[in-house]
Amino acid sequence: MSTFSNALSGLSANAQAIDVVSGNLANLNTNGYKVISVSFQELVNENILGGSRNVGGSTVLKTTRSFTQGSVQSTGNPYDAAVQGNGFFVLRTPKDQQVFTRAGNFKVDSSGHLLTQEGQFVQGWVAQNGVLNTSGNAVDITLPIGGLRQPTATKSFAVTANLNANAAVGSPNATFSSPIPVIDSQGVTHTLTINYTKTAAGAWDYKVTIPSDQVTGGAGATTTLDSGSLTFDGQGHLKTPDVATSPIKISVAGLIDGSADMSVNWNLYDALGTASITQYNQASANLGSIQDGSPSGLLTNIGFGNDGQVLAHYSNGDSVAVAQLALGTVLNPDSMLDLGNNTFGVTSATSLPAIGLPGTGSRGQVSGSALETSTVDVAREFTNLLTYQRGYQANAKVVTTVDEVIQATLSIKQ
Repeated sequence: MSTFSNALSGLSANAQAIDVVSGNLANLNTNGYKVISVSFQELVNENILGGSRNVGGSTVLKTTRSFTQGSVQSTGNPYDAAVQGNGFFVLRTPKDQQVFTRAGNFKVDSSGHLLTQEGQFVQGWVAQNGVLNTSGNAVDITLPIGGLRQPTATKSFAVTANLNANAAVGSPNATFSSPIPVIDSQGVTHTLTINYTKTAAGAWDYKVTIPSDQVTGGAGATTTLDSGSLTFDGQGHLKTPDVATSPIKISVAGLIDGSADMSVNWNLYDALGTASITQYNQASANLGSIQDGSPSGLLTNIGFGNDGQVLAHYSNGDSVAVAQLALGTVLNPDSMLDLGNNTFGVTSATSLPAIGLPGTGSRGQVSGSALETSTVDVAREFTNLLTYQRGYQANAKVVTTVDEVIQATLSIKQ
């Protein structure tokens, strides 16, 4: 009887749909999981032996994974990352197969490889000799697992200060100094001192010194490295040296620790051409200073930045980009093959993945120390579960009813 075939196909279709719902609910708390939906289809009717009865029913046409954005939750774990947008993290399996995932709960092994929890290699670009080049092909990300950050010698510094316009020449207020630490090639810090002396209205001499015990051939308490004069206009703005003759180059030679000779620029103006030293009717004061050198430092921790960069943090305060995560996009992600462990592979129906930097194209952004939650909606899944359960029960009732009809028919014949 065609009724049996229809009901049995309905039982099978609804059972398969219930399996899908159970899988969704099982992955309610799986990071980066994308919910799967079911599409039913009517089976093609066929005549039986040329008779008038038709065999039809229903089946599950396909299951579709919806790659919608899940919410992003902060975790505080430095190796967690979440995609906000259409991108996928790019992975390489131990069998050298390229796969993709939205789950960013990564880990680092004893060799520094950035891995998924299942041991797949996370792909991106790695800094070479301190330079991060993202123009080549993505490779396995390997992170530093210890060691020292080499020091960076100071190349330039700037002092923000005000010199008292009301100071009388020869008075105690007519002298002032600005200490500035600089770092040599071995990471040793030396203090240079800029000594100002007012010589006339709107005019100050300066002398840059270093403690004599820090340079060979030094005499007295300090050794002069450079000297000159500063002049100010009627508004208290620095007039000379002007922007064209700045910065002032200061040479530090013969350091007793054996470090390389230093050539340091004293920047009197910022990038917009605004002078950092003024002469106003206020007490002379140092308002701030900066220099671009850094001492050596121990690696303290590594974590993701919000642009997908992997940053190594050192005890000297430096944060260095040691790697960059890659993201891949696919125009038709629903055609990808579910490989398990929340990973996907391309098929013959999948468009060519486009791999590049986060924030470019339609790849989306990467949030560090965060994870994307599952897109499973509990209320919707329970509603679907009840619907498929009723469908299964209805088709089961058809089977039992037909069985009763057959039994009644057989009993009449007997």
